[in-house]
Amino acid sequence: MKLPTSVRAVVTGGASGLGRALCRELAPRNARILIADLDLDGANATAEDVRRAGGSAEIMRCDVATLADVEALGERVDSLWGGVDLVVNNAGVAVAGKVGDVSMDDWRWITAINQWGVVHGCHVFVPRMRAQGRGWLLNVASSAGFASLPEMAPYNVTKAAVIALSETLYAELAPHNISVSVACPTFFKTRLMDTFRSSEPRQREFAQKLFDRSTMTAEQVAKACVRGLERDRLHVVPQADGRLVSLAKRIAPRTYHRLLRRQQLHNLTRHL
Repeated sequence: MKLPTSVRAVVTGGASGLGRALCRELAPRNARILIADLDLDGANATAEDVRRAGGSAEIMRCDVATLADVEALGERVDSLWGGVDLVVNNAGVAVAGKVGDVSMDDWRWITAINQWGVVHGCHVFVPRMRAQGRGWLLNVASSAGFASLPEMAPYNVTKAAVIALSETLYAELAPHNISVSVACPTFFKTRLMDTFRSSEPRQREFAQKLFDRSTMTAEQVAKACVRGLERDRLHVVPQADGRLVSLAKRIAPRTYHRLLRRQQLHNLTRHL
């Protein structure tokens, strides 16, 4: 289902990375975008990009971990445009580390943003879409939500939750003419490392290498996300490595997890 002309969109985490790229992707459609973020300077820069590309933009400070902030976002979009067509729950952070080493504060931090932030966005905006009889919902998860790589439990858990929520809504909202997609990219160049937390320095170094080696840009991921949403694809997995992991888990889940275990044992032996 194609997005409407002059689409009314809310994008959380729109100040940088994939959020900014999604705003740029929508802008030439004469989009009206409410850019939500804690980084108002970055949000203003995104808004300028949107305007230069033919859209219109407003910005609003929003902590997605706080329900009242997301509720205020819903009230703002109502006052601006009388409704919303597209909601992109994109804001997210990353934590790596072994279970038992990652602090409870870091667990709470990532869960509040990555998981509860998406729940808040759906809680506030889905009723609005149901009332108007149509809508588009794009939740940004990660291939980490199904890859289940070791030493990434906090990130894996929150992204798996976003996938599960999106899969539930895909069926639940079908009678209301609401399209739901969940984006599951692997590594691409973004600013996720700016707020990255880990229990050991080597985990940050490893993650940074994977980001540096990535070849797909945020703009390419954004284009794939919008295309997948309009084609009613539930799971949007832009990169080939993510699609390979997804296929491997479906076809041979036991073998997949045994390979992960073997690799982890090998890594442990190397560091002894």
